[in-house]
Amino acid sequence: MSQKAQNNKAWWLVMPVVILVAFNAVIPLMTVVNYSVQETFGDNVFFYEGLKWFGQVLHSERFHEALGRQFLFTGIVLLIEIPLGVAIALAMPRKGIGVSICLVLMSLPLLIPWNVVGAMWNIFALPDIGLLGKTLNAMGFDYNYTRQPFSAWATVVAMDVWHWTSLVVLLAYAGLTAIPEDYFQAARIDGASAWSVFRYIQLPKMKRVLTIAILLRFMDSFMIYTEPFVLTGGGPGNTTTFLSIDLVKMALGQFDLGPAAAMSIIYFLIILLVSWLFYTFTMRNEN
Repeated sequence: MSQKAQNNKAWWLVMPVVILVAFNAVIPLMTVVNYSVQETFGDNVFFYEGLKWFGQVLHSERFHEALGRQFLFTGIVLLIEIPLGVAIALAMPRKGIGVSICLVLMSLPLLIPWNVVGAMWNIFALPDIGLLGKTLNAMGFDYNYTRQPFSAWATVVAMDVWHWTSLVVLLAYAGLTAIPEDYFQAARIDGASAWSVFRYIQLPKMKRVLTIAILLRFMDSFMIYTEPFVLTGGGPGNTTTFLSIDLVKMALGQFDLGPAAAMSIIYFLIILLVSWLFYTFTMRNEN
C-alpha cells in the first residue's frame, strides 16, 4: 500500500510538463476553435458564424484534392521508408567499431533543419546546374521538377526518404539489439533459415518499435510543410500543394481565418483518428 502511495506522489513530478504542454498546445488550440466559428473583416471585429466554415471546408473540392495528395504522399513514403529502414537495420553490424560509424551516419540526416533540407534539394535537383538534375538529363531522362508534375513528386518523395529513413533505421536497430541472443541460438540449433528468423523472431519482437516508427512517420509526413514548400512551393501548379501548404495559403495568403481555422481542426482530427485506429488495430492482441 505504501509503495502505491509513493508511485502516485511521483506523478507530481510531471506537472511542470503538463502545465507547459497546456500553455503551448491547449491555449492556441482554443484560439483556433474560436476563429473557426467566427468571421472577421479586420479591426478586431468578429461575427459568430457557427459551423458554417466546417461545412464549407468539408464540401470544398480544393480541400478534397489537397487531402488526397496528402494521403497519397504519406502512403508512398511509408511504403518506402518502413521496409527500407528495416532492411538497413538488419544489414548493420551488431559489434565492433562499425556500429558507431553506422549510427553516426544514420543520425546525420536527422540533424539537418527542415528548411535547410529543402534548400539543399532545391539546388541538388536543379535541371541545369544541380548534380541530380544535370546527371538525370545527361543520362537521357527528361527531368525538370519545376515544370513536370511527376518529377516534382519523385523529387519530394526522394527528399523525404533521404531525410527520414534514418529514424526508422535507428528505431528498428534498437528493437533488434534488444532481442536476447538465446532466440538466435535456438534458431541456429533448429536449422532455421534467415527468412524464418526474421519472420518468427525479429519481426514480432520489433512490433512495438515499428508501431512507434509508423505512427511518427505518419504524423510527420502528414503534416509536412517546410521541405516541399522550400523545394517546389506547392508546384508546378498545385501538384505538390499538400494539405499543410494549402492551409497556410488560405490563412496567410488569403487571410480567410475562419475557413483556415476550421480546416486546421479537421486536419488535426484526421491525424488523431487515423493514428488511434492504427494503434488500436496493431495492439488489439497485445496483453
